[in-house]
Amino acid sequence: MDEAIRNTILALLDQHRIMTIATLRPDGWPQATTVGYVNEGLTLYFLCGLESQKAANLARDDRVSLAIDHDTPDLMAITGLSMAAHARAVVDADEANRILRMFPLKYPEQIAVPIPMPTAEDVRIFRVTPMVISVLDYSRGFGHTDLVTC
Repeated sequence: MDEAIRNTILALLDQHRIMTIATLRPDGWPQATTVGYVNEGLTLYFLCGLESQKAANLARDDRVSLAIDHDTPDLMAITGLSMAAHARAVVDADEANRILRMFPLKYPEQIAVPIPMPTAEDVRIFRVTPMVISVLDYSRGFGHTDLVTC
């Protein structure tokens, strides 16, 4: 992967905190939901309920599509990422606890909210490993994307 495009991807991941992730339901229909995320390099992590539809969907099929972007009043300023990836449950307790400690750093305003951070036993944590990343940058032309295979 070209270093410039890698830096662009990492900058976009660092600028954002939510993504829309699509999993596959048992009937074959995609299900898109919005989740918060943290990342270590190109690897993303998100949390969901133990009994959530996302967790059930991913237990059957770990393939996901996701999009990370933001609203802008200028059509030609649209930037973002979309990815084809695999999302697998984090089962190692040390890794899970390390990931949970990352969320308050990405969401510092939550520290003021009187809700305790969930524990690894309270939630399912998923590691998202990208296979293909599409980097969207309309400033380089309407609908311009750079496709990166990981």
